[in-house]
Amino acid sequence: MPYREIKLPKALLFLEPGPVTLISTFDGHKNNVMTISWTMPIDFDGRLVLCTGPWNLSFKTMLKTKECVICIPAEDMLEKAVRIGDISGTVCDKFAHFGLKALPAKTVKAPLIAGCQACLECRVEGTVPRYNLVVLKVQRVVADKSKASGRLWHARGDGTFTLDGKEINLSRLMKDKLPPGL
Repeated sequence: MPYREIKLPKALLFLEPGPVTLISTFDGHKNNVMTISWTMPIDFDGRLVLCTGPWNLSFKTMLKTKECVICIPAEDMLEKAVRIGDISGTVCDKFAHFGLKALPAKTVKAPLIAGCQACLECRVEGTVPRYNLVVLKVQRVVADKSKASGRLWHARGDGTFTLDGKEINLSRLMKDKLPPGL
């Protein structure tokens, strides 16, 4: 048999769920941003779930304000996004420190981040405390076509990243499963 056993933590390398994202929040006084790749859509009605916890300032702010913006960084933002995730908003103003430009959102007070492919304005619908899951409902989506290459980058879970490659369109095989407009 060609299989060989690997250490359990390496299972993450096969399952890392979503693209690397920047989550922006506003606590009423200051913008903040964190990097996270543990995001996942859970239905076709704009509900998402992300996994974080009380160790993150953004988590606390999301629970308090019941909102955030999920920003999908462009390809040229990879190193900056990793560095953003490496420092806490409790020790610095990340927008100033990393030269991020906050843009106003329409449905939430948390900012959009200039230079991203897309931004999803979200409201917190609930949590699953045992697993630190936050359930979000997308209110509005905006995209920057000049930045939207259609390619997303994913954390592998071990400090390496992959950039989406060739797209294969098999939507004709799934028409009965997809909602209208997709």
